[in-house]
Amino acid sequence: ILGALILSLTYIPMMSALFLSKRTSHKKNIADKLMDFFQRLYAPLIRWAIRLKYAVVGGALALLLIAIFIFSRMGGEFIPQLQEGDYAFHCILPQGTSLTQSVETSMQASRIIKSFPEVEMVVGKTGSAEVPTDPMPPEASDLIIVLKPKSEWTTTDNYNQLAEMMMEKLEVIPGVFFEASQPIQMRFNELMTGVRQDVAIKIFGENIDTLANIAPKVAKIVQSVKGATEPQAERTTGLPQITIQYDRAKIAGYGLNIEDINHTISTAFAGEAAGVVFENERKFDLVVRLDSASRTSIDDVSNLFVATNEGYQIPLSQVASVSFKEGPAQISREDGKRRIVVGFNVQGRDVSSVVSEIQGKLNDAKILPTGYYYTYGGTFENLQKASARLKIAVPVALALIFLLLYFAFGSIKEALLIYTAIPMSAIGGVFALLIRGMPFSISAGVGFIALFGVAVLNGIVLISTFNQLEKDGIKDIFARVLEGTKIRLRPVLMTASVAALGFIPMALSTGAGAEVQKPLATVVIGGLITATFLTLVVLPLLYIIFSSKRKKTVPHRHGGKPGLTAAVIALLLCTSMTLQAQQPATKRIGSNEAIALAKNNLQYEVNN
Repeated sequence: ILGALILSLTYIPMMSALFLSKRTSHKKNIADKLMDFFQRLYAPLIRWAIRLKYAVVGGALALLLIAIFIFSRMGGEFIPQLQEGDYAFHCILPQGTSLTQSVETSMQASRIIKSFPEVEMVVGKTGSAEVPTDPMPPEASDLIIVLKPKSEWTTTDNYNQLAEMMMEKLEVIPGVFFEASQPIQMRFNELMTGVRQDVAIKIFGENIDTLANIAPKVAKIVQSVKGATEPQAERTTGLPQITIQYDRAKIAGYGLNIEDINHTISTAFAGEAAGVVFENERKFDLVVRLDSASRTSIDDVSNLFVATNEGYQIPLSQVASVSFKEGPAQISREDGKRRIVVGFNVQGRDVSSVVSEIQGKLNDAKILPTGYYYTYGGTFENLQKASARLKIAVPVALALIFLLLYFAFGSIKEALLIYTAIPMSAIGGVFALLIRGMPFSISAGVGFIALFGVAVLNGIVLISTFNQLEKDGIKDIFARVLEGTKIRLRPVLMTASVAALGFIPMALSTGAGAEVQKPLATVVIGGLITATFLTLVVLPLLYIIFSSKRKKTVPHRHGGKPGLTAAVIALLLCTSMTLQAQQPATKRIGSNEAIALAKNNLQYEVNN
């Protein structure tokens, strides 16, 4: 915008002087004939609107109220879901699955997915790497599915339907949970909120077992809501553990203590440093422990020998009971408080309405004990934060627009008149989103801000023309409005049409990232359509309704302003007083001499 301002003040005048025709005669071209056509349509419309001005203004107000109602029911999302062109499937096996089994299962899933002719390749990743930039347990795998260009697809041409067909094929693998997402979307969600799903319901409480019991109930409620897909509760329990429970009476009978037994078990299975081995300039700790063949099963733990004080050895099973039990798989904390997450994706609906429905059902279910509570994360949390920022940015932008209008016109009334273009333009933006089935998003919010500036510009063009015609002597307000709208029809239409045409490629784009651009372009195009119509019809009517008759003033001889006249008179008085103070003595003169002296020394001409 700053560049356009500099361009209009420097480059445009220079190029106009060089290339515009200097002939006074003008032959009508296609553009002139087209504008004549619009003038013939617009002239009877504005006259009809003037006759029914209150009804037309009331109709515009009714449209605004309808738009507000629609907007309140529209729902919202952070950013529209992108079609990245590839898939990312998250594969989760039962808790405690070995790394070998996880790799085998991911390979089986890869073979099933590669049977689709649309798939270029499948890249799998299981567990955590040596440098755990993306930590996962051994039972979890990620499958990145690279697709061929859409022109080579044969099974289906629908992006979402292809993912559903792949998920159906993967159901032949028993005991495995698959979650469909996209590579960038999954990483973006994880980096922003710590979960891979679109929305995360975080349950906070003190007892990890209580949280584990609540999570499946919440997931069941989420499953019942339309649009919420694949709810998954975070796994906090179910990890198989070997539990050793000591019999303290038997331990005392053998003359042992807990510390000795713990040291024996730790040395046998974890190892204990027994020295240092040097190899050239490198050194290694020498660790003593049982060989791998003696550390594979629960029987190896039960049959581990413990030395007594008498010098003989007894198996561990004689002083302790060894068994398999399920233990906590992980304990997650946020802000120092224990929590468990129920995550889910959203399809076919906007995030805001889905979360609102889930909130209502969870509140009605009352499944939380005292001291436990929910919070909502994921894209819903991002939407709330971005909406809070917009609640600050939009009022500030609107206030600055109003301030600039007041400085330009010096009238609060005229600034408010032009300001009506903002709600008029919002009507079209809301209806355009409704027609295209798009919820409100941050992209659409940015589009509304851009739209308000263009809409106000057309109002400035119209009101400034009315004011100029009044200065030119057209005092009848109806004649002024008819003449002004006739003169400014072309600039208003050109401004709106050029801006709208610039956004059409964004509104119709189908390439990568087009989902983010479409709401912005849709809002601007729809808003400009209604803003242009209402600016050319409703704004002149408001100008007629709220314009009051101004007091008639005596025309000035040279077009001077009263403020300037008063300033000149004050300057004359101050000058005369200063000159009189500097004169050493006074001299009496006659009236004829005074008139002659005044004519010879008069330097200022005062406009009366």
